[in-house]
Amino acid sequence: MTAATWHSVVRFLGQEAKHLDDKDWDAWLALYALDAEYWIPSWDSDGTLITDPTKHVSLIYYKNRGGLEDRIFRIRTGRSASSTPLARTSHQFQLIDVSEMGGVVQVRTNWTVDSVTDHEVRSYFGTAYYSLVAQGDSWLIQSKKTIVLNDRIDQVLDVYLV
Repeated sequence: MTAATWHSVVRFLGQEAKHLDDKDWDAWLALYALDAEYWIPSWDSDGTLITDPTKHVSLIYYKNRGGLEDRIFRIRTGRSASSTPLARTSHQFQLIDVSEMGGVVQVRTNWTVDSVTDHEVRSYFGTAYYSLVAQGDSWLIQSKKTIVLNDRIDQVLDVYLV
Protein backbone atom coordinates (compact mmCIF):
# COMPACT_ATOMS: atom_id res chain seq x y z
CA MET A 1 0.00 0.00 0.00
CA THR A 2 1.41 3.35 -1.03
CA ALA A 3 1.25 6.73 0.68
CA ALA A 4 -0.71 7.99 -2.33
CA THR A 5 -3.37 5.30 -1.78
CA TRP A 6 -3.56 6.15 1.94
CA HIS A 7 -4.08 9.85 1.19
CA SER A 8 -6.60 9.10 -1.54
CA VAL A 9 -8.64 6.95 0.87
CA VAL A 10 -8.50 9.65 3.58
CA ARG A 11 -9.72 12.23 1.07
CA PHE A 12 -12.51 9.94 -0.13
CA LEU A 13 -13.78 9.08 3.35
CA GLY A 14 -13.58 12.76 4.27
CA GLN A 15 -16.01 13.40 1.41
CA GLU A 16 -18.41 10.82 2.83
CA ALA A 17 -18.35 12.59 6.21
CA LYS A 18 -18.78 16.00 4.57
CA HIS A 19 -21.73 14.85 2.45
CA LEU A 20 -23.49 13.41 5.50
CA ASP A 21 -22.93 16.57 7.57
CA ASP A 22 -24.07 18.77 4.67
CA LYS A 23 -27.10 16.53 4.00
CA ASP A 24 -25.89 16.30 0.38
CA TRP A 25 -27.73 13.03 -0.13
CA ASP A 26 -27.14 12.67 -3.89
CA ALA A 27 -23.37 13.12 -3.50
CA TRP A 28 -23.36 10.68 -0.56
CA LEU A 29 -25.30 8.02 -2.49
CA ALA A 30 -22.96 8.45 -5.47
CA LEU A 31 -20.10 7.14 -3.28
CA TYR A 32 -21.78 3.71 -3.17
CA ALA A 33 -21.73 1.03 -5.88
CA LEU A 34 -25.15 -0.14 -7.06
CA ASP A 35 -24.58 -3.52 -5.39
CA ALA A 36 -23.02 -2.04 -2.23
CA GLU A 37 -23.92 -3.77 1.02
CA TYR A 38 -24.49 -1.44 4.01
CA TRP A 39 -24.61 -3.18 7.38
CA ILE A 40 -24.75 -2.14 11.01
CA PRO A 41 -24.92 -5.40 12.99
CA SER A 42 -26.50 -5.62 16.41
CA TRP A 43 -24.96 -7.21 19.49
CA ASP A 44 -26.21 -10.73 20.15
CA SER A 45 -24.78 -10.66 23.64
CA ASP A 46 -22.24 -8.49 25.38
CA GLY A 47 -19.15 -8.65 23.19
CA THR A 48 -20.61 -10.80 20.39
CA LEU A 49 -21.89 -9.32 17.15
CA ILE A 50 -24.42 -11.08 14.97
CA THR A 51 -22.75 -12.67 11.97
CA ASP A 52 -25.51 -12.96 9.38
CA PRO A 53 -27.82 -10.04 8.56
CA THR A 54 -30.24 -12.35 6.76
CA LYS A 55 -30.81 -14.51 9.87
CA HIS A 56 -30.61 -11.99 12.72
CA VAL A 57 -31.91 -8.52 13.49
CA SER A 58 -29.47 -5.75 12.52
CA LEU A 59 -29.49 -2.11 13.55
CA ILE A 60 -29.51 -1.33 9.80
CA TYR A 61 -29.06 -3.61 6.82
CA TYR A 62 -29.37 -2.86 3.10
CA LYS A 63 -28.19 -5.50 0.65
CA ASN A 64 -27.64 -2.89 -2.08
CA ARG A 65 -27.73 0.84 -2.76
CA GLY A 66 -31.45 0.66 -3.52
CA GLY A 67 -32.10 0.34 0.21
CA LEU A 68 -30.03 3.45 0.89
CA GLU A 69 -31.85 5.32 -1.87
CA ASP A 70 -35.20 4.38 -0.33
CA ARG A 71 -34.02 5.56 3.09
CA ILE A 72 -32.91 8.91 1.67
CA PHE A 73 -36.24 9.26 -0.16
CA ARG A 74 -38.10 8.87 3.15
CA ILE A 75 -35.82 11.40 4.85
CA ARG A 76 -36.26 13.94 2.04
CA THR A 77 -40.03 13.62 1.84
CA GLY A 78 -40.65 13.75 5.60
CA ARG A 79 -41.94 10.17 5.59
CA SER A 80 -39.45 9.26 8.30
CA ALA A 81 -40.84 10.17 11.73
CA SER A 82 -37.49 9.25 13.31
CA SER A 83 -35.76 11.87 11.15
CA THR A 84 -38.09 14.77 11.96
CA PRO A 85 -36.59 17.12 12.80
CA LEU A 86 -33.34 16.18 11.08
CA ALA A 87 -30.31 16.25 13.39
CA ARG A 88 -27.30 18.45 12.81
CA THR A 89 -24.21 16.23 12.77
CA SER A 90 -20.43 16.34 12.92
CA HIS A 91 -18.67 13.22 11.62
CA GLN A 92 -15.05 12.57 12.59
CA PHE A 93 -12.99 9.55 11.60
CA GLN A 94 -9.48 8.23 11.97
CA LEU A 95 -8.00 5.94 9.36
CA ILE A 96 -6.58 2.91 11.15
CA ASP A 97 -5.63 0.52 8.37
CA VAL A 98 -5.62 0.26 4.58
CA SER A 99 -4.67 -2.86 2.66
CA GLU A 100 -4.98 -3.85 -0.98
CA MET A 101 -6.14 -7.31 -1.98
CA GLY A 102 -6.96 -8.28 -5.57
CA GLY A 103 -8.12 -4.87 -6.76
CA VAL A 104 -10.17 -4.20 -3.61
CA VAL A 105 -8.95 -1.86 -0.89
CA GLN A 106 -9.92 -2.92 2.64
CA VAL A 107 -10.17 -0.02 5.08
CA ARG A 108 -10.71 0.21 8.82
CA THR A 109 -11.62 3.44 10.59
CA ASN A 110 -12.55 4.52 14.07
CA TRP A 111 -15.31 7.12 14.04
CA THR A 112 -17.42 9.37 16.19
CA VAL A 113 -20.54 11.34 15.33
CA ASP A 114 -21.95 14.11 17.46
CA SER A 115 -25.51 15.16 16.73
CA VAL A 116 -28.00 17.64 18.09
CA THR A 117 -31.78 17.40 17.84
CA ASP A 118 -34.33 19.25 19.97
CA HIS A 119 -31.53 20.84 22.03
CA GLU A 120 -30.15 17.43 22.98
CA VAL A 121 -26.60 16.40 22.08
CA ARG A 122 -25.83 12.73 21.45
CA SER A 123 -22.59 11.03 20.55
CA TYR A 124 -22.10 7.71 18.83
CA PHE A 125 -18.76 6.01 18.22
CA GLY A 126 -17.33 2.84 16.81
CA THR A 127 -15.39 1.17 14.03
CA ALA A 128 -16.18 0.89 10.34
CA TYR A 129 -14.90 -1.54 7.73
CA TYR A 130 -15.03 -0.57 4.06
CA SER A 131 -14.33 -2.44 0.84
CA LEU A 132 -13.44 0.10 -1.85
CA VAL A 133 -12.97 -0.37 -5.57
CA ALA A 134 -11.24 2.10 -7.84
CA GLN A 135 -13.40 4.36 -9.96
CA GLY A 136 -11.37 6.72 -12.11
CA ASP A 137 -9.06 8.63 -9.79
CA SER A 138 -11.25 7.98 -6.74
CA TRP A 139 -13.13 5.13 -5.06
CA LEU A 140 -16.54 3.51 -4.84
CA ILE A 141 -17.84 1.81 -1.69
CA GLN A 142 -18.50 -1.88 -2.39
CA SER A 143 -19.45 -2.62 1.22
CA LYS A 144 -19.54 -0.87 4.57
CA LYS A 145 -19.91 -2.57 7.93
CA THR A 146 -20.26 -0.20 10.86
CA ILE A 147 -19.88 -1.37 14.44
CA VAL A 148 -21.59 0.89 16.98
CA LEU A 149 -19.80 0.59 20.32
CA ASN A 150 -22.19 2.61 22.47
CA ASP A 151 -23.74 0.58 25.28
CA ARG A 152 -26.93 2.57 25.03
CA ILE A 153 -28.71 3.91 21.96
CA ASP A 154 -31.63 6.07 23.06
CA GLN A 155 -33.04 6.92 19.64
CA VAL A 156 -33.61 5.24 16.29
CA LEU A 157 -30.28 5.08 14.50
CA ASP A 158 -30.15 6.34 10.95
CA VAL A 159 -27.50 6.44 8.22
CA TYR A 160 -26.51 10.03 9.04
CA LEU A 161 -25.96 9.28 12.77
CA VAL A 162 -23.11 6.81 12.26
